[in-house]
Amino acid sequence: MKKIDLPKNISVFPLSNFIIFPNTRVPLNIFEPRYIDMINDSMKSNKMIGMIQPKNSDKNKIKPELYDIGCLGKITSFRETEDGRYLIELKGVIRFQAIQEINTENKYRVLEVNFKNFYHDLNEEKEKLEFSDLELIFKDLRALFEKRGLIINWKSLEKQSLNEVINALAMASPFSLEEKQALLETKNLDVRKNKISQILKTYNFDNFNNTTIQ
Repeated sequence: MKKIDLPKNISVFPLSNFIIFPNTRVPLNIFEPRYIDMINDSMKSNKMIGMIQPKNSDKNKIKPELYDIGCLGKITSFRETEDGRYLIELKGVIRFQAIQEINTENKYRVLEVNFKNFYHDLNEEKEKLEFSDLELIFKDLRALFEKRGLIINWKSLEKQSLNEVINALAMASPFSLEEKQALLETKNLDVRKNKISQILKTYNFDNFNNTTIQ
């Protein structure tokens, strides 16, 4: 995608503890009526929606305050279920900064956004990192996933590019809302890798049973 094709205003799906990075793909199960409307409208236009985190996870708030940074995604797969849900796959395109919310008659939210700080996300070149670069974090991250009862196909990850591995682990990690947001806002993959390592250091001490994750 070219800079000139980026939309000025985007509909957004606020989802707590959920981030998506450019050039990563995630499945989404859409069932709320307002987001069904959002997907319908998106499919009629540019097939793009923005993913952004609310600043708290209170689902009772109709319009929770949002973080400033999110990621624009393009719908690459769409299927409607018999009970009226939409199953879509969203591919991350470029991160954005929210400028202001636009008042519309839609039930979903629309933001005016700016992409200027993230044009490098459109670069298709892979960042040059070796799989050995993950050695500092791979062991601790695997231990954290297993401790939380989460299953990751590590062998499958090893076959992917470093970009895909680091971003996939960042998205799937059992980190807090704030920690995931910090990962989303990192400038590049190398900084993101180091940030994951920093976050993991805070998880090495288990407050529940006072043991160290090995």
